[in-house]
Amino acid sequence: MPIVITSFISIDGVVQAPGGPEEDTDGGFAHGGWTHDYFDPEVVGGAFDSAMRTADALLFGRRTWQAMARAWPERAGDPFADRMNSIKKYVVTDTLTDSDLTWDNTTSVPGTEAVAHLRKLSESEGGNLLVMGSPSLARTLLHEGLVDELRLIVMPVLLGGGKSVFPTEGAKHAFELVSTATAPTGAQVSVYRRA
Repeated sequence: MPIVITSFISIDGVVQAPGGPEEDTDGGFAHGGWTHDYFDPEVVGGAFDSAMRTADALLFGRRTWQAMARAWPERAGDPFADRMNSIKKYVVTDTLTDSDLTWDNTTSVPGTEAVAHLRKLSESEGGNLLVMGSPSLARTLLHEGLVDELRLIVMPVLLGGGKSVFPTEGAKHAFELVSTATAPTGAQVSVYRRA
């Protein structure tokens, strides 16, 4: 199961709160919803549709899973929402209990065992294990060399600081550019695979 990270990202590498003002205000982040002006249904929306079509499961950190679990079940009836709700989901957490896992088809992965568990999952047969959001988890996966593909949706905006998916420990990880597409809004979808 290749691990694939799909992420909205600003020119300066910020991934925090792409969806709305109250999504994640950690550190005083005041630009929530910064992707809206640059969203394009064909190119940007198509990138997420493509990522979902090749995914066998979704992987989230706790905070992103909680935000998604609040949002997606009420959107049933749309093909993308139906896929989000029905697909297998994993959430890395040390705090959520089984009774908290109210979003259909969710399994918890203890945070203390996450790297070993995800390494084992990535070595099993299957389609992609797709990570959306979850910057702390994405950073860990990149640092551990567990990411097979990056699908970065770069929005033409500088945010001046915020959360990033990129590790800062100084390790080098080579990727090769597989494809790129540019939306009329200036958003660019670039797909990189581990070299």
